[in-house]
Amino acid sequence: MEIYCDNAATTALDPEVIEAILPFFAASFGNPSSTHWAGRKVKDAIEDSRKLVAKVLNASAEEIYFTSGATEAINLAISGAIAKYDISHVVTSKIEHKAVLQTILQHEKSGDIETSFVQLDERGNVDLYHLENLLRANPQTLICLMHGNNEIGNLTDIHAISKLAQRYDSIFFTDTTQTIGKQWIDLTQTPIDFLVGSAHKFHGPKGAGFIYINKKHRIHAQIFGGGQEKGQRGGTENVTGIVGLAKALEVAYRDLDSNHSVVSKLKQYMVSKLAISGVYGICYNGESHSLENSLVNILNVSFPCLAAGSLVKSLDNLGIAVSGGSACSSQGSSHVISALPCQKDKENVRFSFSKFNTFDEIDHIVQAVVNIYNADPASRGQSRFRLELTH
Repeated sequence: MEIYCDNAATTALDPEVIEAILPFFAASFGNPSSTHWAGRKVKDAIEDSRKLVAKVLNASAEEIYFTSGATEAINLAISGAIAKYDISHVVTSKIEHKAVLQTILQHEKSGDIETSFVQLDERGNVDLYHLENLLRANPQTLICLMHGNNEIGNLTDIHAISKLAQRYDSIFFTDTTQTIGKQWIDLTQTPIDFLVGSAHKFHGPKGAGFIYINKKHRIHAQIFGGGQEKGQRGGTENVTGIVGLAKALEVAYRDLDSNHSVVSKLKQYMVSKLAISGVYGICYNGESHSLENSLVNILNVSFPCLAAGSLVKSLDNLGIAVSGGSACSSQGSSHVISALPCQKDKENVRFSFSKFNTFDEIDHIVQAVVNIYNADPASRGQSRFRLELTH
């Protein structure tokens, strides 16, 4: 039995998305920069997609630019803003995605900027008081703080940060890669300068993403070419990817409330089953066990180290796909876990769910975990799970 529970890494294509993009592999093959009928046909599809993305965010179509994914969009936001506005100070956190941290690091190495890291509490939440102190001391700062953490699921109060950015004449970029399609974001209510999304995180195709650039900005391009995307991103557009992104986003927001309900129940169910599993020493990283303070699709669990091997690898051998980092071996924990004050001496496993997961799959995963610990020499006597799992 194969179970996919790594949806924070990527998601399966939605059947409606497959249906939407198929024509663009065959009949609708024109170059959108061409002025003849074949080009106009796909150009119209791109512009319709742009309008759809703008609509779900309550933005205007002229503020949406398509990219190859979130990583490119992140680089464009950070590097483009630094170059355009001669930014000398950036505020971020130590648990941002590496695409954010590495981009900032490169500018720091080049001497372009100085970086301040906002303090986090023991669960990885941003200290808004410390953030305000940093901004008070360094107005006109570029703030780079993510909306939803990709490893521990923590949700950041981007509305409060937006207000601070306005108060201290700063630019606010938020990485919304994990929250687009899962959280309502209304840009008329929460003014943000830049945010990004990637189609494959919400059941769209890989290789397609977007950046929202508030219309008051015109930042420096990072990829030059034929002037596509209004000069912000050169290169022939990935038409199938863009159409798939828009369709996936449409489906995600159409079904957002029902998907949220389904996935939150899966998360609650797994927490409840782990609680009675008998596996000794289980705890949760960040806010991932909370339905209010974290993304409902992410559950990051700290397990005791196995005597031999990795729990993630053992689950993989049983056909269960999850991800994580282990302080039990030389590979070490992730930079996110390492930034938190506890649970560094355990194996940290991220289970991330989607609308395609089931309660039966959760039963199978928990039973597999129990069986692995029952078979582990260091864990015998600590895990005695013999209950029938039902939902």
